[in-house]
Amino acid sequence: MIPRVVLKPKRAQPFFGRHPWVFAGALDRVEGTPADGDEVELFSTAGHFIARGLYNSRSKIRVRLYSWAEGVALNRAFFQRRLEEAIALRHNILHLNAPDAGYRICFSESDYLSGLIIDRYADWLAVQFTALGLAQRRFMISEILCELLSPRGLYLRTEKGIGRLEGVELRDELLWGEPPPSDLSIADNGLRLLVNLPEGHKTGYYLDQRDNRHVVARLCAGQRVLDAFCYSGGFSLFAAQAGAAEVRGIDASETALQLARRNAEVNGFSNITWVNADVFHELAELVARGEKFGVVILDPPKFARNRAAVPEAMKGYRRLHQLALKLLERDGILVSCCCTGLITMVELEELLAQVAVEARRDVQILQRRGAAADHPVAVTCPETGYLKCLISRVI
Repeated sequence: MIPRVVLKPKRAQPFFGRHPWVFAGALDRVEGTPADGDEVELFSTAGHFIARGLYNSRSKIRVRLYSWAEGVALNRAFFQRRLEEAIALRHNILHLNAPDAGYRICFSESDYLSGLIIDRYADWLAVQFTALGLAQRRFMISEILCELLSPRGLYLRTEKGIGRLEGVELRDELLWGEPPPSDLSIADNGLRLLVNLPEGHKTGYYLDQRDNRHVVARLCAGQRVLDAFCYSGGFSLFAAQAGAAEVRGIDASETALQLARRNAEVNGFSNITWVNADVFHELAELVARGEKFGVVILDPPKFARNRAAVPEAMKGYRRLHQLALKLLERDGILVSCCCTGLITMVELEELLAQVAVEARRDVQILQRRGAAADHPVAVTCPETGYLKCLISRVI
């Protein structure tokens, strides 16, 4: 008999509503003795079946839910069906599956596979497990991916802090097939982009900003562009491609900038200057020198991983925007990105409004954007809409 997890009174509504995370505080009792990673069924205090998921006593998310259909086992056939559905979105609807493309195959809760991220870079897959139950099933999932996608290799990437949060003991390594070459690259909107799959940020590249980079680039023709937190080139490269007069990319990681320089060389761009520096300090130095730009792009990493860190994160975003407004020419374009999921679009807009008033500048939001379509938002799990991108005119 499958163990049962019974909720406390008045705690069932989010899970009948198909939210996948059951936190420990919502549990009344566990009937049976599930091992970590085992299948369990979730019931309301009134005894009504809600969903089936995977149990983890070591995580604050005590149960991750995967199926709301009674009697459906979380077996190989189930995970294959879920992965087929995820692939169908990218291939049959979004048509992202060019041979040398880079795109997200599976986005965790957004594809109803909480704790599983899969990115495709040409013939290689980067796989990330952020849930113990799926990490335990990694070889089965790898087999399914090989059957469905025929990659040349699968590379396992880990996320900082997940071992402590989930009890997952993994290391970055080749899961199957050939290791990725040092010159692995993808094609994106006419550019050739090198990807450091084993060591790069996230799974090797920021695929979520794909569409935003293309939209912003159209505003950069003839402009002097500043790209803060440029990583391996992203916004900078597309600005140069679009005809920017000059581009300056700033990042604290020299390793990332080495890849950015190679990307610029591969694509024949000579009008990009790469600066290895602390971004806050460098922006302040530019302000002190009286430099001005037509476009300023702020794309920092996640500033807060828990709610206790949000106030300090907001201070960081505020300081970045204060500096950016001082650097922007009249009628300049400000691109404000925030990948901290705990900060909402409304909060980001309120912060921008406050900074604008302090600076005595008028700011018009031209576009509110999120992640690319291969990073969909599940309506039953709003946390999947983590990326915010505001494109504004500063007068």
